[in-house]
Amino acid sequence: MSSFWSIWITVITLGSILGCFIFLRWCLSNKTGVQEGDDMHHEFDGIIEINNQLPRWWTYLFYICIAWALIYLLLYPGLGNFKGLWNWQSSNQGILSLAESKAAVEKAKEEGVISQYDREVAQANEVFAPIFDSYYAKSIEELIQDPAALKIGQRLFSQNCSQCHGSDARGQRGFPNLTDNDWLYGGTPDKIVETLIKGRNAMMPAWLDSFGADGIEEVVAYALSLSGRKVDESLADKGKDRFVACAACHGADGKGNQMIGAPNLTDNIWLYGGREENVTETLNYGRNGVMPSFKDRLGEKKIHLVAAYVYSLSHNTAAQDAMVSKN
Repeated sequence: MSSFWSIWITVITLGSILGCFIFLRWCLSNKTGVQEGDDMHHEFDGIIEINNQLPRWWTYLFYICIAWALIYLLLYPGLGNFKGLWNWQSSNQGILSLAESKAAVEKAKEEGVISQYDREVAQANEVFAPIFDSYYAKSIEELIQDPAALKIGQRLFSQNCSQCHGSDARGQRGFPNLTDNDWLYGGTPDKIVETLIKGRNAMMPAWLDSFGADGIEEVVAYALSLSGRKVDESLADKGKDRFVACAACHGADGKGNQMIGAPNLTDNIWLYGGREENVTETLNYGRNGVMPSFKDRLGEKKIHLVAAYVYSLSHNTAAQDAMVSKN
């Protein structure tokens, strides 16, 4: 905050408190010329106004509030750039990344700054760490039978994954549906954990310069035919020859390669849309998909629970059904 705004806030805040004190003192003084307890000669509907002092309890309470405000502003930040005598702050401000957050936490500890958020996080970790440890000791196959574990995994998913995959995990254009059995990199527990820990960087190159507009049309026809779609057979036949360039990733049979995340083109499941214009756009301009790593954000123990929840979505279990019924 600039010095101007710091001074502005300080003057307005202290001026308001001083104004309240002066107004209170003015109200306590007798400026009416009428003795206390005497008739003010104001009458309305049979009610006579008497010159009485403000109630003492109300006056004392007002003094206490003014004193409390001054003590609070002295101990806590509130007057512009003044940090307060207790060196307290609600959280580390201006954080844009996890690395900056960790650095700010360490800096606050070194400088003796009391960060309320950091303190609450530390307290939460002390309380919940044993719970996460107990679940981490179990395999994902065991966890998908435990409704309580899946509930925790669902909440972690909602907080960290639903922005892309949706609250129901059914995905949207460009973000995979996690409830079916179609996996770009494999749907085993180990692969799901690997995806969450390391993240994924997928890249589909653009082919417009290589194939040309006519060549793209032919390859699109052949790619759509792999999933049983009705296409122009003459175009598909020509596209089959060009598909050799695509087979390096998708395989000669078009069934994809989970080692590199190349989609299966024969199942009619399309990440970016399966209409002819969608597939044409993909081939023309390519696709770049990024799944961020959650290792630093969640840690391996929480990832273990998220992976169990995701794995359970495509494996209907009694625990999953029980959790859904409670919701």
